[in-house]
Amino acid sequence: MIVGCGEWGFREMEIPEHFHIAKRFGFHYLEFGIGGGHPGRLSETLTQEQILAFKALGREHAIKTPFCCIENDFTLKDVDAHESMVERTTRSIRLAARCGATHVRLFAGFTPADQMTEATWKRMLQAFERCGAVCRGLGLQISIETHGAIEFHADGSAAHTHSATTDPKCLARLVRELPRAIGFNYDPGNLKAVNPDDRTHALDLLDERINYCHLKDWRREGEGWVACAVGDDDLDYASLLKKMKFDGVYLIEYEPLADTEDGIRRSLEYLKKLNVDLRFA
Repeated sequence: MIVGCGEWGFREMEIPEHFHIAKRFGFHYLEFGIGGGHPGRLSETLTQEQILAFKALGREHAIKTPFCCIENDFTLKDVDAHESMVERTTRSIRLAARCGATHVRLFAGFTPADQMTEATWKRMLQAFERCGAVCRGLGLQISIETHGAIEFHADGSAAHTHSATTDPKCLARLVRELPRAIGFNYDPGNLKAVNPDDRTHALDLLDERINYCHLKDWRREGEGWVACAVGDDDLDYASLLKKMKFDGVYLIEYEPLADTEDGIRRSLEYLKKLNVDLRFA
């Protein structure tokens, strides 16, 4: 099992620090992001000079960056806003390819599943087909993250609501209607937080289509949920990892900002206890 380092917990750090931290842990794979306006994300208006500087960081630290997170929502109700979103996303896909990515993490969108109309479904599916055509021309793979719609309570905890990529019936429809070349970024922690009673974490629906993976957990706190490290709560990764057919890089995605390095360390320590052949390259 090859493990790499996710980028979301680094979102408020300058990008060179991402590489320094990953290097200290011994990672050889590091996820990066484009867009979203965070200091730890590459700009959507990258220059060639900035792309070369980013790639130089990878060479300097002996770290590969094939996994790129792009911020998008293909379930917008406004048609013009949707079209602008698709165009922006395809531009970011082209930038990801220039940065050396092989996989682009996209979202389906954050409209709650019970508010999805047939018109919204049609636009969303067509958006993925358009992005898929761009990716084929660039040699990239699309990975749709399993991610619910999230709102935050006053205490900072998160309320997760089913979206098109967490609701079982919607997921089954996506698997059935999307081209097979379009895969999924399997995030069992997100699936747990939106549907804690499903101990399969939708693996039965997605196992054959997983081409990207985030590892984390969520625990109940206050009015809702807070993200935590692998092993910090009750997601049974020991059983789940044994069942998964995915043989790519498993990215540890520790989200909290206050103890980023300690959360990554705890995640690695937990994984080492699972009697898996843990490797970094």
